[in-house]
Amino acid sequence: MTDLANTATHWVFGYGSLIWNPGFPHVSAQQGLLRGAHRSLSIVSHHHRGTVERPGLVFGLTRGGSCRGMVFEVAAAEWPAVYAYLQEREQVTSVYRDVMRPVRLADGRTVSALAFLVDERHEQFAGHLELDQQLAMVRAGVGLSGRNVDYVLNTARHLHELGIRDRQLMALAALLADDDAAAA
Repeated sequence: MTDLANTATHWVFGYGSLIWNPGFPHVSAQQGLLRGAHRSLSIVSHHHRGTVERPGLVFGLTRGGSCRGMVFEVAAAEWPAVYAYLQEREQVTSVYRDVMRPVRLADGRTVSALAFLVDERHEQFAGHLELDQQLAMVRAGVGLSGRNVDYVLNTARHLHELGIRDRQLMALAALLADDDAAAA
């Protein structure tokens, strides 16, 4: 990414927890559409949302389709620190490939944004899991960043607030919300 150091601003595409917890300074944020990959709950988490003994699941960008998310504009002066932060946060086990992809912004512009695509050859890539498999793993997962249930519900709630549809995620979130309501 050092070849981008002289760019006026940089862009980061968020599709999961980056939407509701970017954790880095940015000068603007708006919705965007990335084509060629879709959001999927397909990465086994042994760190942030689970353990080796009780793994959770986190989102990845998987080949095919498209994904709506948030795109964050980062000032050039902040970019080295932001990029280092994202590497530390997202690449704990190197399950992602960090790549630059065109993203269409809500204002009509297309920008080149940093996106984290799942490395489908990585041992933590779970592939397509049925809803009941996802539900069982998410219910059980708790990692350094907290309960897997909270991660999924936060993402679903923020997508809903943004008007972004993700039917599979919303079906899972409804079941998890029912669990939380029954436990209260």
